[in-house]
Amino acid sequence: MSVILITLAVSFLIAFTLGIGLGYFREKFKVVKDPKIERIRAALPGANCGACGFPGCDAYAEAVGCEETTPDRCTVGGAETAKSLAEILGISIEAEDKVAVLMCQGTKDRAPEKGEYMGIKTCAAAKLSAGGTKLCAWGCFGFGDCERSCPFDAIHVKEDGIPHVDYDKCTGCGKCVIACPQKILTLVPRDRKGSVPLCSNRNPIKAMVRKTCSVGCFKCELCVRSCPEQAIHMENGLPVVDYSKCKSHAVCVAKCPSHVFKLLEKGVFVPDESGQAADQPKQKETVAAPS
Repeated sequence: MSVILITLAVSFLIAFTLGIGLGYFREKFKVVKDPKIERIRAALPGANCGACGFPGCDAYAEAVGCEETTPDRCTVGGAETAKSLAEILGISIEAEDKVAVLMCQGTKDRAPEKGEYMGIKTCAAAKLSAGGTKLCAWGCFGFGDCERSCPFDAIHVKEDGIPHVDYDKCTGCGKCVIACPQKILTLVPRDRKGSVPLCSNRNPIKAMVRKTCSVGCFKCELCVRSCPEQAIHMENGLPVVDYSKCKSHAVCVAKCPSHVFKLLEKGVFVPDESGQAADQPKQKETVAAPS
């Protein structure tokens, strides 16, 4: 019995001594957190997605608080969070919310395949092993590398063979942009208005464009000539829109024979009556240029 009591007493004494020692060293070597960093962390949404380039919100908050990075890299929180962080830092910042847009309309029925692909079902593998699966070397392969990379379940490859973005979920983190080996996903400001050419086919031979994709831009330049604001020019074989000039007249949308152009505010970001993104070709409408 005495042995048990002695053992308990010694154990208690050791535990008590260790507790006192740990408490002392904790106070002696504790790291005092900067209140500013704690405020920054509280202002972050807490998704811990890594889209900012840091392992999580804690690491990003510390980097922002130590002024090692900018306060506008949290895509989940968007412009509102960026402005909140800037206010904590005592600085001003211009920030905008962005979302992903697919610069391709090459669905299964519009862009034929070269043949049956038997390799690994990823876009990266198809590009590396076979140079792609479609006759259009610039089009979407549809194996869903972008879908698997999205931490917010905001992009899905549907039955038509191309990814569709859910703009209620998309945070503009850019992970799908990085994952796409074709580089046909791009980030666009959510509040941008104007027309956008949804094509990445740079083939200069018009006949080949028509052969490889029925909705490909075959460089007729009708959009350039018809734009009343002269907001469109050709660059590397594709139309480019100057959004400082574009007024959403939609003349290019109506005139384009391949239905390449869509209005961002109506044809891309806003769903149609069926609940799906309004990204399917519609009958051309006669649009009069403003006088």
